[in-house]
Amino acid sequence: MSSASSTPPHDRRPSSGQHLATISHEGRFWDVYLEFDEDLRRPGSYRGNLAFSAADRAEGESVLRTTAVIIEASYEEAVRKAHDLDEHQLSSFLRSLLP
Repeated sequence: MSSASSTPPHDRRPSSGQHLATISHEGRFWDVYLEFDEDLRRPGSYRGNLAFSAADRAEGESVLRTTAVIIEASYEEAVRKAHDLDEHQLSSFLRSLLP
């Protein structure tokens, strides 16, 4: 269910998505972003995935991304749903991406 991006580890901004939160997990801080995937099969929906970037990313360490976990009819609804995720839920998504 996970897919790691090929984003170079020291880009100025690890994601072009909207920053949702910064969470702590196992002694590291992670920035969480909401990104949107364009789905040509469903042009009337907004499909969002979560991108997790460690604040102390090491050389070669990628940004971790979920599959589309938010699917709503409007951009505003998708953003609202993403902002409604609490720290426990975000940590659960992150744990599902870690080895």
